Amino acid sequence: MQNVMTAPILERVQASLERLGANPDWPAIVLEIPPRPEMGDYAFPCFQLAKHLRKPPAAIAADVAAGIGSAPWLERVEVVGGYVNFFLNRGEGAKRVVETVLQQGDAYGAASVGAGKRIVIDFSSPNIAKPFHVGHLRSTMIGHSLARIFETLGYDVVRLNYLGDWGTQFGKLIVAYRRFGTKEEVEANPIQSLLDLYVRFHKEAEEDPALEDEARAAFRALEEGREEETALWRWFRELSLAEFEKQYHRLGVHFDSYTGESAYNEKVKETVAALQQSGIARESEGAWIVELDGLPPCLIQKKDGATLYATRDIAAAIDRYETYGFTHLLYVVGAPQQLHFQQVFGVLARMGHTWVDRLEHIPFGQVRIGDEQLSTRRGNVVFLEDLLDQAVERASRIIEERNPGLEEKRKVAEAVGVGAVVFSDLFHNRIKDISFDWESVLNFEGDTGPYVQYTHARAASLLRRAESERGLKEPYGVEAAHLSDGESFELAKRIAAFPEVVGSAAANREPSEIARYLIEVCHGFNSFYHARRILGSEGESSRVALVAAVKQVLARGLYLLGVAAPEAM
Repeated sequence: MQNVMTAPILERVQASLERLGANPDWPAIVLEIPPRPEMGDYAFPCFQLAKHLRKPPAAIAADVAAGIGSAPWLERVEVVGGYVNFFLNRGEGAKRVVETVLQQGDAYGAASVGAGKRIVIDFSSPNIAKPFHVGHLRSTMIGHSLARIFETLGYDVVRLNYLGDWGTQFGKLIVAYRRFGTKEEVEANPIQSLLDLYVRFHKEAEEDPALEDEARAAFRALEEGREEETALWRWFRELSLAEFEKQYHRLGVHFDSYTGESAYNEKVKETVAALQQSGIARESEGAWIVELDGLPPCLIQKKDGATLYATRDIAAAIDRYETYGFTHLLYVVGAPQQLHFQQVFGVLARMGHTWVDRLEHIPFGQVRIGDEQLSTRRGNVVFLEDLLDQAVERASRIIEERNPGLEEKRKVAEAVGVGAVVFSDLFHNRIKDISFDWESVLNFEGDTGPYVQYTHARAASLLRRAESERGLKEPYGVEAAHLSDGESFELAKRIAAFPEVVGSAAANREPSEIARYLIEVCHGFNSFYHARRILGSEGESSRVALVAAVKQVLARGLYLLGVAAPEAM
């Protein structure tokens, strides 16, 4: 995860600090980017070293600077207050970055820090017999992006889709189907029909509360394994999975396991028995709970004998550790479930599972369409399929207006429309709520997916012209003198940061860092594109090489987000 532009600076600073007596207790070396170019390209702040060296920061900065020495890549070093400011030889720095990116290709930004380590990611997890709506997109794409990011860093990644395929809602659905549904209607349009039945059940139950008792009885029959209820449940599950797979295929998402809550029915019984026998759980008004320090008690079994989500998650975590022996297990689940996971992790800790510190809840905010919050029970959901269809249609109209002669317009429109929705979702810090707005999502000039895709396509177009009109193709000749201008250097400086951004996105479990970084690269590229002549210039080979490096970084960054990178738009 080295930044090829800052790596030699860090090496010189480290060597200088070692001469001053540095030891592992000293703060890590961190470079900053000065607020103004005339202050340097990078700066090393010395304030945190004052307590270790018992000197003023300015004196420490002078000592550090004295030990830096000279190098072809370094123009000069200046001390300003407590900062050591580095001015690079811009052409040499840009040349090194471009050559590194083009040499490494898709491996640029990759690392081996995860070698020998396994990360299990639990994400998406839609409920069987309910629509895959826009609210599911967040977990699906955050999890998908994190999986790709961690794979890039060398981790063995296991993708789990923990389906909501158990619970009292199936009793409700079974009753609704028996009373109001037909096989023909459900098979003709599975998800919509099942949703309509679910919504109708709740409306009818408001007038006839006895329906709730009937639903509970149906679920008990399912838990007991009765043939008719089990057959209906399996049918609902199969129909739902087939519909979900269509959306996953469209999004480019895949899973290694579709194990649902139902798979843990027996293990849940074993877990409850173990908690009871060990004395960790205690009876309370007929129910069983586990007391936790600083948290409300975790209810593991109701007084009627029914278990809860927490009980199943406890059993599932134990099974996953036994199955995968993970280094980390990430739960990409909405922020409202924070207390739930604190309780689950707390119970596992009380059970003596030393690996509980490997479990992480990765929370995220909610999605709103306008001011509407989504609720399946009320039926006011926006199906993801409909949202993507509309995005593709809007993208198609924009492409028709801008580039009617474009080849494979429908394929490009699919990439742009779906990519716009995904990028918009991942651009925001995951913990924030999102209000979906078409005007911003599909804006080709704003900080959006189409803007990044268009910039990538513009770079691809220029490379095609460079080859067809000028005979330029890889390996390009790169000369430092032709990359020493401000725009070229600043652009190279941005693409040099890609490995660090990937590492930071992984550490913070935050794909938005990559999305925002790509926007910065696009801004830098478009400034360079408009300020500097590329084809036909004296330094055209070097500048074309810089364009190729930018294209590589944009394509790889979009890949990590799960967004397509069209070659033409």
